[in-house]
Amino acid sequence: MQANPATPDMTADRSVWCWIPSLYFGQGIPYVVVMTLSVIMYKNLGISNTDIALYTSWLYLPWVIKPLWSPLVDIFRTKRFWIVTLQLLIGASLALVAFTLPASHFFQVTLAVFWLMAFSSATHDIAADGFYMLALPQHQQAAFVGVRSTFYRIAMISGQGGLVFLAGKLGEHTGNVTLAWQIVFLVLAAMFFILFFYHRVVLPVPDTDQPTAKGTSPVAAFLETFASYFTQRHILLTLAFLLTFRLGEAQALKLVTPFMLDPAAAGGLGLTTAQVGVIYGTIGVIALTLGGLLGGFAISRGGLKQWIWPMLFAVHIPNLAFVFLAYTLPSNEWVIAAAIAIEQFGYGFGFAAYLLFMIMVSDGPHKTAHYAICTGFMALGMMLPGMISGWIQSQLGYQHFFIWVCVCTLPSIVITFFLKIDPAFGKKAEQAERA
Repeated sequence: MQANPATPDMTADRSVWCWIPSLYFGQGIPYVVVMTLSVIMYKNLGISNTDIALYTSWLYLPWVIKPLWSPLVDIFRTKRFWIVTLQLLIGASLALVAFTLPASHFFQVTLAVFWLMAFSSATHDIAADGFYMLALPQHQQAAFVGVRSTFYRIAMISGQGGLVFLAGKLGEHTGNVTLAWQIVFLVLAAMFFILFFYHRVVLPVPDTDQPTAKGTSPVAAFLETFASYFTQRHILLTLAFLLTFRLGEAQALKLVTPFMLDPAAAGGLGLTTAQVGVIYGTIGVIALTLGGLLGGFAISRGGLKQWIWPMLFAVHIPNLAFVFLAYTLPSNEWVIAAAIAIEQFGYGFGFAAYLLFMIMVSDGPHKTAHYAICTGFMALGMMLPGMISGWIQSQLGYQHFFIWVCVCTLPSIVITFFLKIDPAFGKKAEQAERA
């Protein structure tokens, strides 16, 4: 009986299983630390929603501009070198956050460290994705794409769920919130030092993992790649869609955890940090993952053009769950968890269309670099709205703020009317031929 080539062979690929799960778990952790844990930590330590949203949104910038220095990862040293070196640097950054939290100006100092961590993480993403393509033949790249995605999601559950729950319980046990977060960041630092030593040993050394020749040709190729992206047909429409698809979500994302933590007197749900870790960080991320899996399956059956509208509404309509929570302020944890799960499932399902749209507009001779540029605009579409979301919420209150989030979904709906999508794009080959 012949093995299915799309299914990883546990025996033949045992060495691959030794490093792909740990590599992509390590890729997910610093992102969730910078984007989510920092927000919850600062909220616990008394920073205002306005400052949290403004300053942590700036931390998106390294992911916005990472295409600008991605050629350097190719030109200097190997991808393997970049991976292990950056994991050591990320571990040191995590330890530095722990040691600077008791300082009188901890907000400014830890933000600076988070900046270092964000640049290290964005660069690590470039190196890890490049190493994955260099270390594996094409059939293994396809076979293990689900594995890498799964372990990235596990990192999100561990960060948003397990570590937030740990911080909450430690704070309750010790009565010292600062100490609780110090312990969490020391645990994270130890984890990354272990990853550093582990990957120094187990990562393969592919013959193809070599720095490109120095000279003018890489620079010329780099400039030509950028020019070819911005001279595509309908580029302004493409950029408008990339920047507005998450306009509402970008603002909601920064205020969801403060909303869940704030007391009812301030318009919030009054949950503990541990409860947020379970409801939003665990149940929510599981629902997000399931929605994403279903979204990918649906597009493979019907194609992007068939699913773009259902998925667009799947992302936007569940934002009404936040409006419901803000107006009713339920005390029942199961009601809150159900509302969060519905919103996250819808977002995960619909976001599959956004990812495939980026793949579609990146298709061509420079697909890797063009996809990196798309992800830069995706991050920009999260960063800019997120920066002002805290101020908007402070002016409107949670109830009207979440209505505003729903209003902000309208631009992407209008833009979608004008998108040009190949009816066969995204379908499996045999289904595309039948269409």
